[in-house]
Amino acid sequence: MADSAAHRLLLVHAHPDDESIGQGATMAKYVAEGRSVTLVTCTAGEMGEILVPELEHLAADKEDGLGAHRRGELDAAMRELGVTDHRFLGGFGTYRDSGMKWHEDGHAIAADEVHENAFWNADLTEAASHLVAVIREVRPQVLVTYDEFGGYGHPDHIQAHRVAMYAAALAAAPAYRRDLGEPWDIAKIYWGAMSESRLREGLRRLRDAGDTTTFEGMDPDGPLPAFFRADEDISAEVDGTEHIDQKMAALRAHATQITVDSPFFALADNAGQEVWGRELYCLVKGQQGPVGDNGWETDLFAGLAVE
Repeated sequence: MADSAAHRLLLVHAHPDDESIGQGATMAKYVAEGRSVTLVTCTAGEMGEILVPELEHLAADKEDGLGAHRRGELDAAMRELGVTDHRFLGGFGTYRDSGMKWHEDGHAIAADEVHENAFWNADLTEAASHLVAVIREVRPQVLVTYDEFGGYGHPDHIQAHRVAMYAAALAAAPAYRRDLGEPWDIAKIYWGAMSESRLREGLRRLRDAGDTTTFEGMDPDGPLPAFFRADEDISAEVDGTEHIDQKMAALRAHATQITVDSPFFALADNAGQEVWGRELYCLVKGQQGPVGDNGWETDLFAGLAVE
């Protein structure tokens, strides 16, 4: 076993930075509480957009060095969160960022041309087997990944979802690949989520303050992107507001991809730590444990016996 902590969390993400955006506060909180946190990143994000002008030479159509650089960014972000166990699926460079383009409906889809080694092209059983080995080594009680749409349709997010869910099933099967370790059944699986009601509240605050350009065209009372969930679909809320500074530092570490003064983070100025310090989840496997006043768990390990 990789860690002797009683509670063990495994997160599966597509690219460096996804983990800090989605669950950075949860990760920092659990590390501070002495729980085990393992991150598996499926690609190095080689096709990401570069927001730092002096690093544009690293782009895929130039020197193609962005993946190695983002590996360093991920190392720095994990230091900020205190996470010491972070790995690339199958080892660094096994799967390449697939890239994406935008559909006219506003969600991501696969690019017209995809590298032959792209994660989107990965054999599902092969990729899942890499993760089975990690699951059987770490023996997590809780797994966190994306929903079936990958949040906003990015092909690598969708593939990470598929790999994580399939690997969780295979890892529990005694007859599957005994060479990968003793079977392990993950007790609870969550998909990361964002609250529709909280976004609408944040948009209203922006509009009331006279800001019509942030999330331009998005109506607080109109249709929203698919990755926002109705509150009745949400099962858990982890309050990581005491660790918001660590989360923001981790986001800044991903400097080629994130500017914390961008519209995506503008809600933080209006809704405060509620947006980025309280992280939400949909429970898709296992029994919901004790809940708070709003009907949501306050701990992903709620209801689980210590092993």
